[in-house]
Amino acid sequence: MQSDIAQLHKRACAQVTTRVERIAAGQWDLPTPCTEWNVRDLVHHLVSGTSWVAPLVEGCTIAEVGDRFDGDLMGNDPSGAWRRAAGGAVDACAEDGAMQRLVHLSSGDVPAADYVAERILDLVMHAWDVARAIGADERLDPELVDVARKVLAEKADLWRRHGALGPAVETAPGADPQTLLLAESGRKVV
Repeated sequence: MQSDIAQLHKRACAQVTTRVERIAAGQWDLPTPCTEWNVRDLVHHLVSGTSWVAPLVEGCTIAEVGDRFDGDLMGNDPSGAWRRAAGGAVDACAEDGAMQRLVHLSSGDVPAADYVAERILDLVMHAWDVARAIGADERLDPELVDVARKVLAEKADLWRRHGALGPAVETAPGADPQTLLLAESGRKVV
C-alpha cells in the first residue's frame, strides 16, 4: 500500500478540490454535518490539516513548523488556499521515498504512509461533508472509501475516547461501503 498511498492521497485531494470549486459565494456560511463548523470553517480545517503534510513528510517536527499554520490561512481566497495546500501536500507525497520516511507527530514517530492514510480519511469524510452542505454530488471514490474504512476501523476507538469522533450511527442491512463509512464516523446519511 505504501507505493499507492501517495496516488490515493492525490485522488483524495482532487475529490475535495471538486467540491471546493463548486462552493458558490453565498454558500460559505452554510452549516455542515460537522455541526461546529460552517462551510468556510470546514474548508479552513482542510487547508490547515493539508498544509501540515508537506513539512511533516519532508521531515520537519511539529516544533520546527511552529505557528506557521495558525490563524486564517484562507484570507479572501479560500479556493486558492485549498489548491495551494493540496498542491504542496501532493508534491511532497510524490517525492521518491516520501512514503517510506518517518513523520514526527506530537504522539510520536509514525510511517509517512500511515500518516497520509489518516489524512485520506479526513479528506474523504470532509469531501462528503462539503458536498452535503452545498447540495453537490455526494458520491465518493469507492477505493478511497475502502482506505478510509480501514483507517477508521483502526483508529475509531482512540478518536472517540479523545472526543474527535462521534458515536457510530445505525444503518440498514446491506448498506453500501460509503454509507457504512459515513455511519461509522457518526454521520447521518438520510
